[in-house]
Amino acid sequence: MKDPRFTQLAKVLVQHSMRVNGGDKVLVEAFDIPSDFVVEMIRQVSAAGGLPLVSTKSQPIMRALAQEGTDEQMKLIGQLERKRMESVQCYAGIRGSHNIAESSDVPGEKMKLYEKLWWTPVHQEVRVPKTRWVVLRWPHPSMAQAAGMSTEAFEDFYFRVCAGVDYEKMKKSMQPLIGLMSETDKVRIVGPGTELTFSIKGVGVVGCWGERNIPDGECFTCPVRDSVNGNIQFNCETLYRGNVFNNIRLRFQKGKIVEASADSESNTKKLNEILDADEGARYIGEWSLGFNPHVTRPMKDILFDEKIAGSFHLTPGQAYEEADNGNKSQIHWDMVLIQRKDYGGGEIYFDDKLIRKDGLFTLPDLAGLNPEKLGA
Repeated sequence: MKDPRFTQLAKVLVQHSMRVNGGDKVLVEAFDIPSDFVVEMIRQVSAAGGLPLVSTKSQPIMRALAQEGTDEQMKLIGQLERKRMESVQCYAGIRGSHNIAESSDVPGEKMKLYEKLWWTPVHQEVRVPKTRWVVLRWPHPSMAQAAGMSTEAFEDFYFRVCAGVDYEKMKKSMQPLIGLMSETDKVRIVGPGTELTFSIKGVGVVGCWGERNIPDGECFTCPVRDSVNGNIQFNCETLYRGNVFNNIRLRFQKGKIVEASADSESNTKKLNEILDADEGARYIGEWSLGFNPHVTRPMKDILFDEKIAGSFHLTPGQAYEEADNGNKSQIHWDMVLIQRKDYGGGEIYFDDKLIRKDGLFTLPDLAGLNPEKLGA
C-alpha cells in the first residue's frame, strides 16, 4: 500500500519547492531511498507536465569512487554530470544514508579531489545558481539513531517537519526580517564563548520557506568578507566529511579564521585541514538565522540543524550568488549555534539594537517568527 505521506511530500517538492511547469526537465537524484518514493516523484513530476529524469546513487559506491579517485576519473565524472545538470531546469536531491559515517575513512586529499573536480563544477557552479533545486534527507534508521529517537517516532517527526509546515505563513512572517536585515550594517553576537562582530551592509538577504531545502525556515545573508572579528564557540555537533565535530571554536581577524579548535586533538587537526583546503575556506560565505518551530535540537544533519528554532549558523567557505561577498571555496560548512536558554542563551544586535535574546525575537515586527506564532 502506498504511504500517503510520500504523496504529500512529493507534492511539496514538485509544486512548491521546484515549481515544475510544463516541459521542465527535472533531475531526481536518489541516494539509497525507497523506490516507492522515487516512483511517486516520477508520477508527480509527470502530473505537473515535467519530464522526469532519475539518477540512483549509493553512499557505499560513492565512498568507493572517492577512495579510488584520480584526477582524470573525477574530472571525467564531473564533466559528464555537469552536462546533465546543464540540461535540466529543476533538481531534487533526496539523500538517504544507512551509515552517517560512511565516508569518514576517505582520505582528506581524496575528498578534496571529489569536491574540486566533481562537486564544485556540478553543484556549486551549475545546480545552485542555474536550476530550481531542492535537497532533503531521507529518514532511515541511522538518522533516527543520530537524533536519539525510535525509527517510527522519527518518521512521524520527519514528515510533520518536512511536509506539514505552513510555508506560506512562514514566508509572510519573514518579510519584516528580510527588510530589517537589508537595512542593517553592523551585527554583534554575544553568548558563552562568543563575542563576534561583522557587517552585512549591501550584501543581500534571502528568505527561505521551502523552495531550496526541506525542511526549511531560515533567513540568510553574508558578512562583508573582511569585516568579521572576534570569537565564536559553537554548541552543536556538526557532521562533515563523515566525521562528527563538537565544541568548535573559531577566532577571526579581519575576516579570516586565524585559530580553530574542536573537541579533540585529532578533530582539531581535521578541522584545520578542511579550513586549509583553499584560500576561501578560512573566510565566511554565509550567516543565517534559523526558526523552524518543529526543529528544536541537533540531529547531526545540517538540513535540519541549520533550521533549529533560536539558532543561527555561520559558514566557512563558498558564498551563495544571491548573497555574495565574493568569497570562493570548494568548502561550504554550516556551523550551528543555538542561543535558547536551555543551550546557554545569547543575544544578537543589529546596529546596536537588540533583535533576538535567548533565541526569541524581541521586536514586535519579528515576533511572528517565534515558535508559538509559527505553529509549534
